[in-house]
Amino acid sequence: MIRKAFKKKPSGSKLDKFIEKYNLPREYLSINRKSISRGVLIGLFWGFIPMPMQMVAVMATTPFIRFNVPIAISMVWLSNPLTMPPMYYMEYLTGNFLLGQTGLTNIEISMEWFSDHWDSIVIPLYLGASFYSLVISSILYMVINRLWIFSVNKEKSEKKQQREKMKKRKTKKNKLFSFKTSTNNKIK
Repeated sequence: MIRKAFKKKPSGSKLDKFIEKYNLPREYLSINRKSISRGVLIGLFWGFIPMPMQMVAVMATTPFIRFNVPIAISMVWLSNPLTMPPMYYMEYLTGNFLLGQTGLTNIEISMEWFSDHWDSIVIPLYLGASFYSLVISSILYMVINRLWIFSVNKEKSEKKQQREKMKKRKTKKNKLFSFKTSTNNKIK
């Protein structure tokens, strides 16, 4: 099921030429269970951390872990200017909860307010961000692994059922067109 979404490209395609030209490891663009799930893990890990240039952090991870880079970069884009304020506020609240603090009240959206309260924001924010980076990305890594395995097993069982149906049809056809000679009708 999930593999059908990504059709295999014939050899000698533009992608193969690009990989050979720049001497890239094939794992950076491969589509398999480990590569995709690792890409989601790395992308969400860096995506939850409030920092500039998260895509650069993804690329800096490539020498250490082999994963699908386009998937990881697309996961980083989940934290975009529309989703950042609620994400960071949720991380800040979670960090305060983990630290046992009440947090700030009367929050204002202004640079002056943030610069005045930066010291009391940064520790809970990064603690909450670390929590979500580790927990959410790990959970989704395991979920994607399980869904992929489930999808492959389902696909295998469907193929097996189709083969059994075809086998039954063939034996049915053979029975219809088979001629048996009887031994009772002997000519005397």
